[in-house]
Amino acid sequence: MTFPSHDMDSAPEASKPLLENSQKAFGRLPGLHKVLAESPQAYEAYQLLHKLFTETDFDADELTVVWQSINVEHECHYCVPAHTGIAKMMKVSDEITEALRNETPLPSEKLEALRTFTVQMVRERGNLSEAQMQAFFDAGYGHRAVLDVILGLAQKTMSNYVNHLAVTPVDEVFHPLKWERSDKPLEV
Repeated sequence: MTFPSHDMDSAPEASKPLLENSQKAFGRLPGLHKVLAESPQAYEAYQLLHKLFTETDFDADELTVVWQSINVEHECHYCVPAHTGIAKMMKVSDEITEALRNETPLPSEKLEALRTFTVQMVRERGNLSEAQMQAFFDAGYGHRAVLDVILGLAQKTMSNYVNHLAVTPVDEVFHPLKWERSDKPLEV
């Protein structure tokens, strides 16, 4: 079943200001935003979650680790290329980006601990063991980081699931960054 993909003319009235904000921010309308525009509430919630997640204490590398770990784990055909491009704009190193896309080791133990914790949160649906939690804390993260990963997970679950169901086409600007998961998922 094909999902609607809105522009300024076809969008529900309450989504038009959100689309205008996206147009101003990106210079185009991302495909995900066109699909989300069908539900002004879902669209606004997604934008608010994104804004709030970028305001956490995580730096650009850590934001990217959380986003891409979730995108890869959910095998989101749309979000992995999009966040590859976003990581470049955020000046995240290609080494980090490629390690996330290919599920190979990250350049630091702390980033690897963040990825491991994030993937565990996805796979275990938040039911982590005391040992898993302690490993995250031992890497230098605290309770706030746990809550902030959950915030990032809420944002990415929305976009990943929407893109799966809507089969959102990858934006043309991200075509060179297309991605498919390797045959060997990350072991955590």
